[in-house]
Amino acid sequence: MKARLAVLGALAWPCAALGFKADGFALGDSEAAVKAAYPSAYCRPLEWKSDAADRRCDDARITFAGARSRITAYLKDDSVQAFDIRFDTSDYQNVAAQLRLLYGKPGKEGKESIRRGDRPAQEIYKMRWAKGQDRATYTAHPGTKRSQLSVWRGKFESEIYRVR
Repeated sequence: MKARLAVLGALAWPCAALGFKADGFALGDSEAAVKAAYPSAYCRPLEWKSDAADRRCDDARITFAGARSRITAYLKDDSVQAFDIRFDTSDYQNVAAQLRLLYGKPGKEGKESIRRGDRPAQEIYKMRWAKGQDRATYTAHPGTKRSQLSVWRGKFESEIYRVR
Protein backbone atom coordinates (compact mmCIF):
# COMPACT_ATOMS: atom_id res chain seq x y z
CA MET A 1 0.00 0.00 0.00
CA LYS A 2 2.80 2.46 0.90
CA ALA A 3 4.59 1.68 -2.37
CA ARG A 4 1.39 2.35 -4.32
CA LEU A 5 0.97 5.73 -2.57
CA ALA A 6 4.59 6.61 -3.31
CA VAL A 7 4.09 5.86 -7.01
CA LEU A 8 0.88 7.93 -7.11
CA GLY A 9 2.65 10.82 -5.36
CA ALA A 10 5.52 10.67 -7.85
CA LEU A 11 3.07 10.71 -10.75
CA ALA A 12 1.14 13.65 -9.29
CA TRP A 13 4.25 15.80 -8.79
CA PRO A 14 4.83 16.59 -12.49
CA CYS A 15 1.16 17.59 -12.84
CA ALA A 16 1.61 20.19 -10.09
CA ALA A 17 4.69 21.49 -11.88
CA LEU A 18 2.56 22.25 -14.94
CA GLY A 19 0.98 25.30 -13.23
CA PHE A 20 1.90 28.86 -14.04
CA LYS A 21 4.53 30.33 -11.71
CA ALA A 22 6.13 33.73 -11.22
CA ASP A 23 9.58 33.01 -9.75
CA GLY A 24 8.53 31.80 -6.32
CA PHE A 25 4.74 31.77 -6.26
CA ALA A 26 1.99 30.31 -8.43
CA LEU A 27 -1.72 30.69 -9.02
CA GLY A 28 -3.54 29.58 -5.87
CA ASP A 29 -0.70 30.54 -3.49
CA SER A 30 -1.20 32.93 -0.55
CA GLU A 31 -0.21 36.56 -0.08
CA ALA A 32 2.56 35.30 2.23
CA ALA A 33 4.02 33.33 -0.73
CA VAL A 34 3.97 36.48 -2.90
CA LYS A 35 5.74 38.46 -0.13
CA ALA A 36 8.29 35.65 0.33
CA ALA A 37 9.07 35.68 -3.42
CA TYR A 38 9.08 39.50 -3.67
CA PRO A 39 9.84 41.00 -0.22
CA SER A 40 9.54 44.58 -1.48
CA ALA A 41 6.03 43.99 -2.90
CA TYR A 42 3.45 46.46 -1.64
CA CYS A 43 0.15 44.71 -0.86
CA ARG A 44 -3.12 46.55 -0.28
CA PRO A 45 -6.88 46.23 -0.77
CA LEU A 46 -8.13 46.56 -4.34
CA GLU A 47 -9.29 50.12 -5.08
CA TRP A 48 -12.63 48.97 -6.50
CA LYS A 49 -15.17 46.24 -5.72
CA SER A 50 -14.78 43.16 -7.89
CA ASP A 51 -15.78 39.51 -7.60
CA ALA A 52 -12.41 38.58 -9.15
CA ALA A 53 -10.09 39.96 -6.44
CA ASP A 54 -10.03 41.83 -3.16
CA ARG A 55 -6.28 42.59 -2.82
CA ARG A 56 -3.30 43.33 -5.03
CA CYS A 57 0.48 43.20 -4.55
CA ASP A 58 2.80 45.31 -6.73
CA ASP A 59 6.56 45.26 -7.16
CA ALA A 60 8.44 47.37 -9.67
CA ARG A 61 11.90 45.88 -9.22
CA ILE A 62 11.93 42.31 -10.43
CA THR A 63 13.68 40.30 -13.11
CA PHE A 64 11.54 37.72 -14.89
CA ALA A 65 12.54 35.62 -17.90
CA GLY A 66 15.82 37.53 -17.97
CA ALA A 67 14.21 40.98 -18.36
CA ARG A 68 13.67 43.91 -16.00
CA SER A 69 9.99 43.81 -15.09
CA ARG A 70 7.14 44.96 -12.86
CA ILE A 71 4.60 42.57 -11.39
CA THR A 72 1.09 42.82 -9.98
CA ALA A 73 -0.52 39.83 -8.25
CA TYR A 74 -4.28 39.81 -7.63
CA LEU A 75 -5.70 37.86 -4.70
CA LYS A 76 -9.17 36.78 -3.60
CA ASP A 77 -9.61 35.29 -0.12
CA ASP A 78 -5.79 35.03 0.27
CA SER A 79 -5.39 33.05 -2.96
CA VAL A 80 -3.55 34.34 -6.04
CA GLN A 81 -6.10 34.52 -8.87
CA ALA A 82 -3.90 36.27 -11.44
CA PHE A 83 -0.66 38.08 -12.05
CA ASP A 84 0.53 40.50 -14.71
CA ILE A 85 4.17 41.05 -15.55
CA ARG A 86 5.07 44.08 -17.63
CA PHE A 87 8.42 44.05 -19.39
CA ASP A 88 10.60 46.98 -20.36
CA THR A 89 12.22 45.23 -23.29
CA SER A 90 12.43 45.51 -27.02
CA ASP A 91 13.95 42.01 -27.14
CA TYR A 92 10.60 40.22 -27.01
CA GLN A 93 12.01 37.11 -28.72
CA ASN A 94 14.37 36.42 -25.79
CA VAL A 95 11.49 36.74 -23.30
CA ALA A 96 9.35 34.49 -25.53
CA ALA A 97 12.12 31.85 -25.56
CA GLN A 98 12.35 31.98 -21.75
CA LEU A 99 8.57 31.63 -21.44
CA ARG A 100 8.67 28.52 -23.66
CA LEU A 101 11.17 27.02 -21.22
CA LEU A 102 9.05 27.97 -18.20
CA TYR A 103 5.56 27.12 -19.49
CA GLY A 104 6.17 24.76 -22.41
CA LYS A 105 5.03 25.05 -25.99
CA PRO A 106 2.18 27.56 -26.33
CA GLY A 107 -1.17 26.42 -27.68
CA LYS A 108 -1.17 29.38 -30.05
CA GLU A 109 1.65 31.62 -31.19
CA GLY A 110 2.01 34.21 -33.91
CA LYS A 111 1.68 37.78 -35.06
CA GLU A 112 -1.63 39.61 -35.25
CA SER A 113 -2.54 42.90 -36.86
CA ILE A 114 -4.73 45.33 -34.92
CA ARG A 115 -6.33 48.40 -36.46
CA ARG A 116 -7.78 51.18 -34.31
CA GLY A 117 -9.79 53.84 -36.06
CA ASP A 118 -7.89 55.71 -38.81
CA ARG A 119 -4.49 54.72 -37.46
CA PRO A 120 -2.29 52.33 -39.42
CA ALA A 121 -2.49 48.68 -38.42
CA GLN A 122 -0.20 47.74 -35.54
CA GLU A 123 1.45 44.34 -35.47
CA ILE A 124 1.60 42.48 -32.17
CA TYR A 125 3.14 39.14 -31.24
CA LYS A 126 1.12 36.77 -29.01
CA MET A 127 1.68 33.48 -27.24
CA ARG A 128 -1.17 31.69 -25.42
CA TRP A 129 -1.20 28.76 -23.00
CA ALA A 130 -4.10 26.94 -21.36
CA LYS A 131 -3.80 24.40 -18.55
CA GLY A 132 -7.16 23.37 -17.13
CA GLN A 133 -8.89 26.51 -15.85
CA ASP A 134 -5.62 28.49 -15.91
CA ARG A 135 -4.61 30.71 -18.83
CA ALA A 136 -1.55 32.75 -19.81
CA THR A 137 -1.02 35.24 -22.62
CA TYR A 138 2.21 36.97 -23.59
CA THR A 139 1.72 40.03 -25.79
CA ALA A 140 4.60 42.02 -27.29
CA HIS A 141 4.67 45.09 -29.48
CA PRO A 142 7.75 44.53 -31.72
CA GLY A 143 9.90 47.62 -32.10
CA THR A 144 8.76 49.10 -28.79
CA LYS A 145 9.61 48.48 -25.14
CA ARG A 146 6.14 47.18 -24.27
CA SER A 147 5.36 43.56 -23.57
CA GLN A 148 3.18 41.89 -20.97
CA LEU A 149 2.52 38.45 -19.56
CA SER A 150 -0.96 37.97 -18.09
CA VAL A 151 -1.74 34.80 -16.14
CA TRP A 152 -5.16 34.11 -14.64
CA ARG A 153 -7.50 31.49 -13.27
CA GLY A 154 -11.10 30.96 -14.32
CA LYS A 155 -13.08 34.06 -15.34
CA PHE A 156 -10.66 36.52 -13.74
CA GLU A 157 -9.81 38.35 -16.97
CA SER A 158 -13.44 39.16 -17.79
CA GLU A 159 -14.44 39.91 -14.17
CA ILE A 160 -11.61 42.03 -12.74
CA TYR A 161 -12.76 45.37 -14.13
CA ARG A 162 -16.47 44.63 -13.88
CA VAL A 163 -17.25 47.02 -11.04
CA ARG A 164 -19.77 45.81 -8.47
